[in-house]
Amino acid sequence: MKKILFLLHIPPPVHGSSMVGKWIKESVLINREFDCDYLNLLASKDVGQSGEISFGKLYTLLITFFKLFKTLFSKRYDLCYFALTTTGIAFYRDILLVFLLKLFGVKCIFHLHNKGVANAAKKSFHKDLYKYVFKNTKVIILSEYLYSDIELFVPRSDIYICPNGIPAIAEKLEVDRLNSSRAKHGVKTILFLSNMIESKGVYVLLDALNELSDRDIKFKAVFVGGEGDVTSNQFYSKLDKLGLSGKVDYLGKKYGSEKEKIFSEADIFVFPTFYEKECFPLVLLEAMQYALPIVTTPEGGIMSIVKEQENGYLVKQGASKELAEKIAILIANPHMIQEMGNKGRSKFQKEFTLDCFENRLFQILMSNL
Repeated sequence: MKKILFLLHIPPPVHGSSMVGKWIKESVLINREFDCDYLNLLASKDVGQSGEISFGKLYTLLITFFKLFKTLFSKRYDLCYFALTTTGIAFYRDILLVFLLKLFGVKCIFHLHNKGVANAAKKSFHKDLYKYVFKNTKVIILSEYLYSDIELFVPRSDIYICPNGIPAIAEKLEVDRLNSSRAKHGVKTILFLSNMIESKGVYVLLDALNELSDRDIKFKAVFVGGEGDVTSNQFYSKLDKLGLSGKVDYLGKKYGSEKEKIFSEADIFVFPTFYEKECFPLVLLEAMQYALPIVTTPEGGIMSIVKEQENGYLVKQGASKELAEKIAILIANPHMIQEMGNKGRSKFQKEFTLDCFENRLFQILMSNL
């Protein structure tokens, strides 16, 4: 049986890359077909700590470095799967780990869950680092739209495209009943679900909701997610300033059945992200399996998820008036909510379940052994 070392991110904190890492580690298929060892790379315990330098993180780096050294010294691996971070402080940590892997002659395949290489490589120092890191390696990206970020360093022949997938928690969902229930909603509910980070579009959406309110368009809006650089106090202060109190609720973090209920009761999912490292937001896949139309931006690989006027709308990053217009169209046309939602649900089942992801990843790993 082939031996694979997995260097990946495992919660906490909860974000796209860490959840994918968790699912890989728990994959029945992966663990049945390969002899697997896992090493967790995460040093932050919550989203707010990401990108910060601390004594605790430096200590964790040293521990991780020596764990990897000990592992490589005592075992021989046929392949290393590495969820490489390509920018920021974590990139410098990962360079040290890449150095060890190259030193021991371990064949690597990088799985990129972030972007920003093209911009960072404008500095000659970073450009040289990327040349070293990507030399003689294969790379998995989440969407064809993300290749331009690394094309300077990785030939197209060394690229695999493997969109993420999520567990089909709504597999037994009675979509017809859900659509029937939504059709009876007099006032449509707009849902935002993500960590409360400004670059995820929190304030952009609030400005769009203010536009809808000024046009006397009836709606309810629900924001769900842990506090990031937007705190609950800042959020409510913005609500008061815009006069949206009573129309908008912030529910904090929600998991399990509570989150499922929120998705089931929503009518439209809105995610106006302009986060520079956004690649393939899993929350959009969650919205699709609940048959929700999506209004989002063409950031990162999102265009592989949302097709314009098919299962949602794509608006320019930061364009609150355009965002408001697309939401208004859906509110005024309930049949479009159902049609787009159903198309999104069908697309999810065909392309973005966890089984789809596991099978794609398995084939990629097999082809490199």
